[in-house]
Amino acid sequence: CAAMRKLFPLLLACGLSLAHAAEHRLEGVRLGGQDYVPLADWARANDLGWRWFNRDKTVEATNRTTRLQFDADSAQAEINGVRVRLSFPFAVVKSRPLIAQLDLDTAIRPLLFPPRFTDARPVRVICLDPGHGGRDSGNRVWWRQEKNYTLPLALELRDQLKKAGFSVALTRSTDTTVKLPDRPALANRLKADLFVSFHFNATVAGRDEVEGPETYCITPIGASSSNERIENTEYGSTVGTGLTLANRNEQKSLLLAYQVQKALVRTLAANDRGVKRARFA
Repeated sequence: CAAMRKLFPLLLACGLSLAHAAEHRLEGVRLGGQDYVPLADWARANDLGWRWFNRDKTVEATNRTTRLQFDADSAQAEINGVRVRLSFPFAVVKSRPLIAQLDLDTAIRPLLFPPRFTDARPVRVICLDPGHGGRDSGNRVWWRQEKNYTLPLALELRDQLKKAGFSVALTRSTDTTVKLPDRPALANRLKADLFVSFHFNATVAGRDEVEGPETYCITPIGASSSNERIENTEYGSTVGTGLTLANRNEQKSLLLAYQVQKALVRTLAANDRGVKRARFA
């Protein structure tokens, strides 16, 4: 709404397997310390055709069920109509489009060819985490405090999920301070199947234009997060490229984040700020 132009939703989706290595490796090149492979070779191996458009600035790879779109020198991709942030920029060398092997392994393949999880079980218990609370107000825009928006959002969703037959727990149901480690600890004690945290970003520049949801899940091992400055200073997270506990559920978390973002964008006709990666606590 107009009153909330400066605040817009940020969903942190942490689902309940380690990303598998590629079934086979294509011949490629090293760029910036990363292995890249020709998009043409990967597309051919997976029955996709590809073409340049937008004056040779954008590459599209498609078949009857899949559409991928990449912009040259950009980490922003589109997978079946949903924006997904890659870990490394899509590259073009001597007119040959290249994509990082890590992105194929940890972003493209898990979404296009989801593995059959051997431990699959119905989702029954969902833990909702309204960000901030109590002494921690979160973002402040004039008299508006982030904590006062995350809680009503979580309460409304709780009621909807209960009507749908789910068991729902909240990390806080009032304006109280809850330490960061205590939030996932509660979900683990309850053996929750899903953990979803709610936040609202704020912006000064372009505040009348910036809007729409973005959904975060864990950063792949070996990559930097989408926004390390926010991650490090505001959410008490681990900055780096190594393993975290959340990487144990990396592929499932990505699938959850993608489905959440797709539903928000398509159902609400909202601006798509994309699926992003961060090592939030």
